[in-house]
Amino acid sequence: MCHIEINGRVAKAKVGETLLEVLRREGVSVPTLCNVEGLNPTGACRMCVVEVEGRGNLVPSCAFPVSDGMKIRTHSAKAVQARKTIVELLLSSHPDDCNYCARNGNCELQNLAAELGVRQRRYLGKHKKMKVDVANPSLVRDPEKCILCGRCVRVCEEIQNVGAIDFIGRGSDSTVGTAFNEGLNVSSCINCGQCSLVCPTGALVEKRSIEDVMTALADPKKYVVVQHAPSVSVTLAEEFGVRPGTDIDPQMVAALRRLGFDRVFDTSFSADLTIMEEATELVTRLTGGGVLPMMTSCSPGWIKFVEQYYPNMIPNLSTCKSPQQMLGAIIKSFFAKREGLNPKDIVSVSIMPCTAKKFEAGRSEMIVDDVPDVDFVLTTRELAQLIKMHGIDIENLPGETADNPFGERSSAGKLFGGSGGVMEAAIRTAYFMVTGEEMDDLKIPALRTSKGRKEAKMKVGELELGVAVVSGLANARKLLDEIVEEQRTDIHFIEVMTCPGGCVSGGGQPINLSSETVKARQKVLYKLDQQEVLRTSHQNPAVARLYKEFLGKPNGEKPHRLLHTTYVERTNVLK
Repeated sequence: MCHIEINGRVAKAKVGETLLEVLRREGVSVPTLCNVEGLNPTGACRMCVVEVEGRGNLVPSCAFPVSDGMKIRTHSAKAVQARKTIVELLLSSHPDDCNYCARNGNCELQNLAAELGVRQRRYLGKHKKMKVDVANPSLVRDPEKCILCGRCVRVCEEIQNVGAIDFIGRGSDSTVGTAFNEGLNVSSCINCGQCSLVCPTGALVEKRSIEDVMTALADPKKYVVVQHAPSVSVTLAEEFGVRPGTDIDPQMVAALRRLGFDRVFDTSFSADLTIMEEATELVTRLTGGGVLPMMTSCSPGWIKFVEQYYPNMIPNLSTCKSPQQMLGAIIKSFFAKREGLNPKDIVSVSIMPCTAKKFEAGRSEMIVDDVPDVDFVLTTRELAQLIKMHGIDIENLPGETADNPFGERSSAGKLFGGSGGVMEAAIRTAYFMVTGEEMDDLKIPALRTSKGRKEAKMKVGELELGVAVVSGLANARKLLDEIVEEQRTDIHFIEVMTCPGGCVSGGGQPINLSSETVKARQKVLYKLDQQEVLRTSHQNPAVARLYKEFLGKPNGEKPHRLLHTTYVERTNVLK
């Protein structure tokens, strides 16, 4: 340990820490643009510069190590003026269309300009005329709004190991783009949207479906139903200024009804349905010599990653559709028949934490006889905007519950919202299927850490089950390479979530990626699981009724036709 002085106040620090780490711990706010929590600093943007006594130049706090006796001034006139000049230079060539930008009111560049008192244009830069890339089904890329902070490049490469975007060009012609500067739709992009979460401006945003949904709601000939994913209710409140880790499920359901949806269903119900199919598939593979390790299939970014980079492991993927697609298929079949509706007259909308769900809904495998399982996908951010557009005071709405027959869920289905949740839910049901008994303790502590990779061994009857849970595709790549190169046979079941931490930090969630926020979101899911009585998918009475009245047995002929799918090898990743 050492001691440093921050703005005249003595603070403790660890040798080797960066100044920025110490400043944040001490409650001193210094702005950054290029810094990404958890990744090595680059010091490229210089927004975090501070004054260090004895040094002639300002130093970037994100990349400068502390040393004993150091004296720092974080907001000296020299440091503040440097930051202000950086913002002015960035604004000199930035588009002046804030009122029309998706990030208006939640733009870091806009906020920094206000914070630093930038109220007039001192520099005139040349505006680059570049096309907006709208071809991707999940994301829109506007290169004119890019400030070259590099966050998206680093997240795509270092956290997701995809590398769909990078710096291209030189000098003043530098920009962030794809290989050959083609559209994102023909790049190696997996549609995860992590780039849009870290982008400080509107250069990368989700592709909007709000107008499509509003048109459907206004059409009296359409029967519009909506489903909401497990993690959405524990993150939506943040868009209305409520602290992270607050569950507003009852108020959200009430808001969805006030928006005009004819039925409001809970995707956690179909998460339970997914577990019934997936656990059955796992037990069948374990006992019948099937392809192992079996890998989960509910994360569409992960599926595309396997199709592109590990096509030889496609047989390892579970054939189960994701909960979103399962519920969509059941709505357009069982529900349509029961209600006497033409499936083509039903508009099925889903509220998801994930931009890749937009891509998934449009996959050809998810469209039967020109009828898609899901018609439109809204992100959590889009739902918040829709609620605000309609003047709904969600915080003060009396709570309501989701509609039957797809409104009942177990807490196991709710756990799908975080990394490790699918695995816990599946093990609970697989254990019952094998032994005929419930687990003594449904909680599996080894799978509840915040690590990006977790492994555990457990006994399921006479079976020795090795499981692994990973989130973030860089972690997934390392695990798959181990399995292939080291021929590991001790792992039988793998859960992969595309986004670090799982769906609670998906690409469509509120833009707040601090590790503490992600932990708070995850914690509330575990709290719900602990409090509820119905904690296993196989005990969900609504799921049992669906099998009895319509589906038959798990993994039977009808479930395979409606609830399972196939995948395609994408040998050319630029396709």
